[in-house]
Parts: sequence; structure tokens; C-alpha cells
Amino acid sequence: MVMRFQAIIRAVAGIGLGLMLAGCAEDVGVDQYGRKVAAERLEGQWLVINYWAQWCAPCRTEIPELNALEKQLKAQSVQVLGVSFDALQGDKLTQAAQDMGITFTVLAQDPAERYQLPRAEVLPVTYIVDPQGLMRERLVGEQTAAGLSARLAALKAEG
Repeated sequence: MVMRFQAIIRAVAGIGLGLMLAGCAEDVGVDQYGRKVAAERLEGQWLVINYWAQWCAPCRTEIPELNALEKQLKAQSVQVLGVSFDALQGDKLTQAAQDMGITFTVLAQDPAERYQLPRAEVLPVTYIVDPQGLMRERLVGEQTAAGLSARLAALKAEG
């Protein structure tokens, strides 16, 4: 009887601790709509992180490719993320993302430190981060959905 009571107490304590930790879940800031982006949403996935700006002509032609890539690979544990090179925030970020036609998640907070990305000095620049959070590739210049998809497949095959 005592052992059963102890098992119940341990189970309840474990559930309580799990709920407390879930409530403290880390996030990576907010998206272009002001919604929190939970770190757990990105963990264990390949990330395609693209830096863009409204004044960047190649960025404007690259955005539809990134939108297509995100739709194409979403079921394959690949997340496309955008970052405003000009560090736009709030309504300005929302409006810029809308003006650019971006349908993938745009992070208001630059994830460069989190993923140890080198500073973006030219645009567009795209980083591929593996499921362990390590940068595997830095691609400078305009990318296509087909090219990024092929690069991801090659990186996945490398392990």
C-alpha cells in the first residue's frame, strides 16, 4: 500500500513538473504578426533562414521561391524563416512582409546568435541549419526552390 502511494505521489509530481516546464518554454521571439515562436517548433528541423530587405531587388524575386519551398517541404521537417536585414519591428515588419508577399514565418528577433550565424553583409543571404542547430551552409545571392531543395537533400544525405 505504501509503495503504491509513493508511486502515485511520484507520478503526480512528475506531471506537475512537466506542466511547469512546459509553461516556461523558451521562445525565439515573435513573428511578423506578433505571435510567439516557440523554440520547440524549430527544434529537430532543418531550417532555411533567409535575410531580406525591401530595397533589395534580388530579395524581391527570391521571396516567391522561398514561399514555394516552404509549402513543398513543410511535411519533411523543414522550416523556412525570414529575417529583416533592416531589423524592422512591429507594424513596420508586418507591413514589409505583407508588401514583399512573404507567407513563411519572419522572425522579429535575429536568430544569428542562437545558431552562430556569421553576420549577413550582403543580400540576399540564406543559411541552412541542421536539426542539431548547426549551420551547415551559407548561400549568398538569389536562390531558387529547386536549388535549395537539392542542397537540403545533399546535406541530409551527408548526415
